Amino acid sequence: MRTSKKAMTEATPAKIEEKAAEVKKETAKAAEVKKETAKPAEKKTAEKKAAIKKPALKKPAAAKKAAVKETIYLQYLGKEINKDDVIKSVKDVWTKQLKNKVGDLKSIDLYLKPEENAVYYVINGDVTGSLNI
Repeated sequence: MRTSKKAMTEATPAKIEEKAAEVKKETAKAAEVKKETAKPAEKKTAEKKAAIKKPALKKPAAAKKAAVKETIYLQYLGKEINKDDVIKSVKDVWTKQLKNKVGDLKSIDLYLKPEENAVYYVINGDVTGSLNI
């Protein structure tokens, strides 16, 4: 490309800087216009997202498992002792002999001694006794 001397003399550093400043202003204005037009669109999408927000799903309640029936039998020298029968006997002692309420019963500790034909118990950590089996 050939440039004329006239075009070269017209392109002074001051004019180049002036032209660059004009270009910067124009691009800044364009960016502002773009931001202004983009903001309402962003707000609308944010509003839509908020409106579409799904309610939190509730976790299903944990299914209750069927209680496992536990049975313990102690067999010793031809005798058979059932855990449930022993516990029932201790509860009867608590309610009938000691005149307490079943609701006051917190714990029962059993000690089976088949060689002595006895069951030793501790109720609520402080009431002790024994039963013949």
